[in-house]
Amino acid sequence: MENDFNTLTLDFSDDGAIAIITLQRPKALNALNGEMLQELGMALEAVLEPPETQALIITGDGDKAFVAGADIADFKGIATAFEGRELALNGQDVFSSISAMPIPTIAAINGFALGGGLELALACDLRVAAKTAKMGLPEVTIGIIPGYGGTQRLPRLIGEGRALDLILTGRSVTADEALTLGIVNRVADNALEEAEILVRAIIKNAPVALGLAREAVRRGLATTLNDGLELEADLFGMVSTTKDMQEGVTAFLEKRKPEFQGE
Repeated sequence: MENDFNTLTLDFSDDGAIAIITLQRPKALNALNGEMLQELGMALEAVLEPPETQALIITGDGDKAFVAGADIADFKGIATAFEGRELALNGQDVFSSISAMPIPTIAAINGFALGGGLELALACDLRVAAKTAKMGLPEVTIGIIPGYGGTQRLPRLIGEGRALDLILTGRSVTADEALTLGIVNRVADNALEEAEILVRAIIKNAPVALGLAREAVRRGLATTLNDGLELEADLFGMVSTTKDMQEGVTAFLEKRKPEFQGE
């Protein structure tokens, strides 16, 4: 597929099922600037144009960095609280678009994922890290705080205490420690290859069920347990009426692989 972007590429697997966004600012270790954020938002829309797209992987170019952070040069001109707030909201909006994607999203963390880079990865459903990857939220070391969702998504993922440890010290962690903390789901020699394996294991399942399962988890985390259980029951009722559910049950009883249609 032809790419009309300056700071990233958008490609699709041979069967069209997997979209891959590769962030490309190699001289800046793929640091996020205004142009990259804008193009990332555009790429997310383009991902959904082919009807056969079932999942998205986001990775960085090269083996040094996923995204080394936000481009600090963009912060130099901030003079007012309003300007700072608008900068944060812009990044949050793009990353929220990742979280809101109707298909599973996976970050293949191939190197440094610091600051805005880790915040981008946290916006994805799952994260796979290369063994050499390092992650952290070092914003306090330069006098700011995470502004693209880090103070909100990281505690929800790994708990308040562990998140504050990283946020307040600004320290980075290795891929193995990130796995222990629960920041990443898998560690591998090649993050992109492992992410593709993970994606294939996901998209062989019923598309409607995948979407509703993601919705149940995301919406459930924002409410009480009792309300979450009600939500789960409602969504279970919805999925029970799908053709894919009938196919899945029938295939199980007939001891064959199901052929899901996303209906």
